Amino acid sequence: VVMEDKTDPGPVYLLVLTVATQETDGFRRFLRSAKHFNYTIKVLGRGETWRGGDYMSPPGGGQKVRLLKSALEDIQDENRVILFVDSYDVIFSSGPRELLKKFQQAKHRVVFSAETLIWPDRHLEDKHPHVREGKRFLGAGGFIGYAPNLKKMLSDWSGADSDSDQLHFTKIYINPEKRKSINITLDNKCRLFQNLHGALDEVVLKFEDGRVRARNVLYDTLPVIIHGNGPTKLQINYLGNYIPNLWTFETGCTICNENLRPLSGLQESEYPVVVIGIFIQQPTPFVTVFFERLLNLKYPKNRLQLFIYNQESHHEPHVRTFLEYHESEYQGVKLIGPEEDIDPVTSRNIGFDMCRDNIDCEYFFSVDVDVVLKNEDTLRILIELNKPFIAPMMTKPGLLWTNFWGALSADGYYARSEDYVDIVQGHRVGLWNVPYISHIFLTKADALRTDLKDPDLFESATLDPDMAFCSKVRNKGVFMFVTNVHTYGRVLSTENYQTNHLHNDLWQVFENPVEWEERYIHENYSKVLKDGFIETPCPDVYWFPVFTDVACKHLIEEMEHFGQWSGGGNTDNRIQGGYENVPTIDIHMNQVGYEKEWQKFLLDYAAPVTEKMYPGYYTRAQFDLAFVVRYKPDEQPALRPHHDASTFTINIALNQVGIDYQGGGCRFLRYNCSVNAPRRGWALMHPGRLTHYHEGLPTVQGVRYIVVSFVDP
Repeated sequence: VVMEDKTDPGPVYLLVLTVATQETDGFRRFLRSAKHFNYTIKVLGRGETWRGGDYMSPPGGGQKVRLLKSALEDIQDENRVILFVDSYDVIFSSGPRELLKKFQQAKHRVVFSAETLIWPDRHLEDKHPHVREGKRFLGAGGFIGYAPNLKKMLSDWSGADSDSDQLHFTKIYINPEKRKSINITLDNKCRLFQNLHGALDEVVLKFEDGRVRARNVLYDTLPVIIHGNGPTKLQINYLGNYIPNLWTFETGCTICNENLRPLSGLQESEYPVVVIGIFIQQPTPFVTVFFERLLNLKYPKNRLQLFIYNQESHHEPHVRTFLEYHESEYQGVKLIGPEEDIDPVTSRNIGFDMCRDNIDCEYFFSVDVDVVLKNEDTLRILIELNKPFIAPMMTKPGLLWTNFWGALSADGYYARSEDYVDIVQGHRVGLWNVPYISHIFLTKADALRTDLKDPDLFESATLDPDMAFCSKVRNKGVFMFVTNVHTYGRVLSTENYQTNHLHNDLWQVFENPVEWEERYIHENYSKVLKDGFIETPCPDVYWFPVFTDVACKHLIEEMEHFGQWSGGGNTDNRIQGGYENVPTIDIHMNQVGYEKEWQKFLLDYAAPVTEKMYPGYYTRAQFDLAFVVRYKPDEQPALRPHHDASTFTINIALNQVGIDYQGGGCRFLRYNCSVNAPRRGWALMHPGRLTHYHEGLPTVQGVRYIVVSFVDP
């Protein structure tokens, strides 16, 4: 036999046959692994309709036997070795040379993969030969043998396409005469084939130099072919994220630059048309910011169509304002509002249809409104990765939460995969085939028009719509990829979002602190502590940026919306004792329910500056009084000299001198020093009760607003 020549047996004498009637993601994965090791593959059944049943309900697979039998008729070479394997759920983890060597060592003319579980007929169990060690039952998903022996094994096949291939081969194997004359054995210890069904605990990833393979820890073997038979599709997908070399410690991701669809050379008019589906299903903070980020996506707007589903009347003004200013920039917009009373699941189907029915639509980009799209290139990056279904990884600050699951529990809910934490924390970066994705994804219109065309994708008797959807996508053989190669953004917390204020986002300092800071804290605030970006206009008076223009605007509008300004008299039943020595026309933070949030602001943004500027003084950021003051020429234009009832005071200008009002400012009498041109969003911090006797200078025109806090009374 040629193979016994100790030089390279070479892939020439080995031909791999497989059946694939469709080009699925699984089939492409199989071909990639075969090509990686230079296997010669012949695909049978291309273009045929599959009538061989499915993997969940026996029997089935007869079509494969028919196709194999007719393919073998053309092969005359007595020494030709044939490997027959499934393809949609199979990966090669090593090359032909190792496979042929292990086949030779088995000392039989035909070797079948072996299983722990008998299928499809339990009654045949006793007829299987006993083995001293290893797996006892035959698996039809993979076998290797000499062409003449395989021909003999298939000679009396006359079954239907829907008959069971497994049963046919099992009956031959358990018949002692046939087993002997064809010379069949099983690969009991998984040296060639690893079937995963019933064996998940036996298989681990083994990282070698620049490649990865599966190791069977029960028999200490390194199988060449891994088969995710039966209900183990999720596990083969997991192993297939690594084997044979998709991600290794040495190389990182090797498939991230394969089969790309580059957009860089295109004219804007050549960009693919994308329908972006935007879904608003509950009251959500920072919706205006969501639309700002949507506008900033780096993608020609005349190649984008928007489908907006809004179930919340609270958000109608946000959607309306966005469309009023920007609808005309997009290729088209379809809006479904709360008055149409369409349920969320139907809305997602309508969104898909908007893309399916438009011959020009190439992609559907689904984005829930609680997604913070930080990366302006997200859509371009996803399109260039050229996958039927792909999502950018989204996180929640400080948590291990993401918009994907690495694994599923037996009942279809969340389970943590071994690599989940490494992926979330960026220790493993790449493209990951995962079982569940939510909140944001890009899918090709082709997939929506073929594999994913059913109207009931979101329906299930037991699962939530998002889980039902992912389960249907998986069952159609479409791989769901998540990429963490770049940072894309976050998902907001929508819990405890109150909608009873004018600017509800102001109250989000606890639930969504990162978002709150981006929206409301001055872009130069970080320089205050780092680079000493701080001015001293008067002795021991410190001046630094703290609020954005949006924060100032929202605080003023919130107070005017509340509208219950004090009368400016000495009697004030809002404070302890009921007497105000130096009254102002104001609204207290506790009147609008903002005292907890204000204290958090003081602790996070004022206290660090205090501790830097007044060394050795550690504030508790306690306050009795925090209030917004309004100065108007015809109401209360100024404030007489006084001390504050505080250790130190924070005084933040909320609008702009010269634009919103004339005059105003603050004068410190002891130092005869004034701050006449307060900058909007900047805070004056000064000692309160001993040294800094001060007055509010008259506002002569317009309205001036400041927010004042007496800290550590």
